[in-house]
Amino acid sequence: MQETRPAAANTAAGCLFGLAYGDALGKPTEFLTTAEIQNRYGPDGPRELTGVPALVTDDTQMALAVGHALLDAREPSPEALEALLRERFVQWATSPDNNRAPGMTCLRACGELSLGVPWTQATVTGSKGCGANMRVAPVGLVPDYDLDVLAGVAQLQAAMTHGHPTALAASELTAYAVRMLRDGAEVAALPGLLRARSHEQRTVYRLSWLDDLWQQPGIETPADYVSRGWDECLGVLDRLDLALSMADDGGDACRVTGAGWIAEEALATGLLCAIWHADDPVTALARAASTSGDSDSIACLAGAFLGASLGMAAWPAHWQDQIEYADQLTAMGHAWD
Repeated sequence: MQETRPAAANTAAGCLFGLAYGDALGKPTEFLTTAEIQNRYGPDGPRELTGVPALVTDDTQMALAVGHALLDAREPSPEALEALLRERFVQWATSPDNNRAPGMTCLRACGELSLGVPWTQATVTGSKGCGANMRVAPVGLVPDYDLDVLAGVAQLQAAMTHGHPTALAASELTAYAVRMLRDGAEVAALPGLLRARSHEQRTVYRLSWLDDLWQQPGIETPADYVSRGWDECLGVLDRLDLALSMADDGGDACRVTGAGWIAEEALATGLLCAIWHADDPVTALARAASTSGDSDSIACLAGAFLGASLGMAAWPAHWQDQIEYADQLTAMGHAWD
């Protein structure tokens, strides 16, 4: 029987602000080794936001783009959301604030989207970078989405830039994790819940959302396409289980679950930090931001998970006025809380 807890207050805001806080803490550490991070911040890693405002990266910017598209949609149809996501992604790509070392996959795909190219042709089919799921948390916060709509929206927003099947599966799992936490699941229960979801969805191709994306070289059927992504996610969940079975020595969280540059590893390593430090969310962010890999994306996912579980009470109150885009995060959280 799944263990649950009483629902926390302001979990949408907690998720969105947690994502931004992790992003900001990981921003200056992204390309440093764990030893370099500890030399700069001490053995506990970065634990305070810096700057007024504390700047975020493209992770938060694109999460806001997804969130605004969802809020603008009168109905969650593939046609409506594709147009709205295209508009928001292109706005992000051409914004003067898009100066935070954005991923080349997103830039390339958004360039094609800006020209009106069909998204199935604009996407980078070989990419499963974490740009697909570091922005997907808002999908898990929309209370009106049932799990089928959640899955379709999560996969579509990923597929418009990252066309690899693992990017889609990892994005659905990330949004599903946010939903489960917001509904009261314990953080420690997520690996099992995600594994069950992966087995349930392993051969499900959402044609109305994904159109003919599956038609790629070496792929014979839609089920063949999606199963490759789910199998890779099941593989990283095996590595997550292994990491959780070992004593935590306080070292680099990337060692077993991966550096997080790709979508399934960002999910697993962000979740690992959240589980290890579920009772101390700031330490979870500091641990994630101290990794040798894609620290900002790992930390933003850890923050999204714990914020969806614990709400705004998870975070220091004085951070709320310091973080960049606080007005948009507040309004978006209020809309879904």
